[in-house]
Amino acid sequence: MNPLTHLAIVWGAVFVAVVAAKKTRLTPVLYFLFVGCVLANLGVLPEVSGSFIRTFAELGIIFIMFSLGFEESTDNFLASVRRSWGIALFGALGPFVVAYLIADHIWQDPNISLMVGLAMTATAVSLTMVSLQGLGLSNSVVATRIMTSALLDDIGSLVAVAIVVPVATGSGDLTLAGLAVTGGKAVAFFLIVTVIGIWIFPKGSLTWLRDLPLLRVLSMQNYLTFDDGRYATLAILLVALLVGLTAHAFGFHPAVGAYMAGLIVREEHFQLRDRGDEEGRTHPGGNVYAETKRIVDNAAFCWIGPVFFVDLGAKILFDWDLLVAIMPFAIVMTVGIAVIQVVSAGLAARYTSGMNSAESLMVGFGMLGRAELAFVVMDIAYVQYRIMPVEAFFTLMITAFFLNVLVPVTIGWWRPYYLRSIGEDGG
Repeated sequence: MNPLTHLAIVWGAVFVAVVAAKKTRLTPVLYFLFVGCVLANLGVLPEVSGSFIRTFAELGIIFIMFSLGFEESTDNFLASVRRSWGIALFGALGPFVVAYLIADHIWQDPNISLMVGLAMTATAVSLTMVSLQGLGLSNSVVATRIMTSALLDDIGSLVAVAIVVPVATGSGDLTLAGLAVTGGKAVAFFLIVTVIGIWIFPKGSLTWLRDLPLLRVLSMQNYLTFDDGRYATLAILLVALLVGLTAHAFGFHPAVGAYMAGLIVREEHFQLRDRGDEEGRTHPGGNVYAETKRIVDNAAFCWIGPVFFVDLGAKILFDWDLLVAIMPFAIVMTVGIAVIQVVSAGLAARYTSGMNSAESLMVGFGMLGRAELAFVVMDIAYVQYRIMPVEAFFTLMITAFFLNVLVPVTIGWWRPYYLRSIGEDGG
């Protein structure tokens, strides 16, 4: 198939998926996967994508992960960590252990079990926030706890992916020394990103660094606001790609680097400096952050990023015998993860975050979804490296679908009890 024809079909499918998502108020990711699957099984899309679409899809997931990191305010995130660490830790550890044990019982391969566990660890915060917004709860304390906990989960999962994937693919040894080397590379990469964040993006007590001659030249603010910020989008996406390539050079997925790049960029870097005219009068500068973010989000979630999910869905070629065979696995995985997710996150919210019972259960329900990062792990494990068999891939896809459907259903069901509870508590 001609690559441009392939892309035109995918973009048409994306539009249909978005309309369906708006009508049903579910995450578009589910529909991107669904339309890709349907079109591939109907023979409209090829079973094996060409290099153009695969590269386009790879760029899409880099944009998505950068946008997710870019979305988060580092200050708000750090301020909420103290009250959310328990939810993130236990809310991720429980599903990982359950998914690992179920996968180990079925396939009896530690590499498969590790990737299954990682895929089922990170929460789909976008799906939860859309559901909460639709119910008028987007500014609630529950939404803040879920957002922060999900981000912590994502960061932890990315670190785990950076360490586990080289081991599972055979590029790192499953020995103490091999794990130490792989872990050391992960630590080195994250230290490099941290140094970049401090050096190139100085803030607070470190703003004196901006006065150093070299850093005045390398100022990220000068870089992003060149020519009144007309090239800010190009500049910031270049940063995302370069940090992603740095991650790849360390043996990690470029999406890991893109996410970290988004996390260290702040709104203040887009502030235009005041200018003067020929008569010496000054004119206030502006901020190109909002427009840049709008363009980045549009690219990530509307026309580049969705190609990744449609292309991934096209890998799901129906085999009814296989579907029947793995359905019991998917049901067991769904029930096991759903129960442990609600229990672990709910108890952590109750006893480490000081929330009441109704709020705690709402947090548990809000952390049921699995989306972007889960599918990144599936793509790495099934498409890129063939770590997991098709049975495991199908099982995870169906499990993710069921868990995502549970999010708006359970949140909507629990909303009256939650509102009654915070009313009685004076919240």
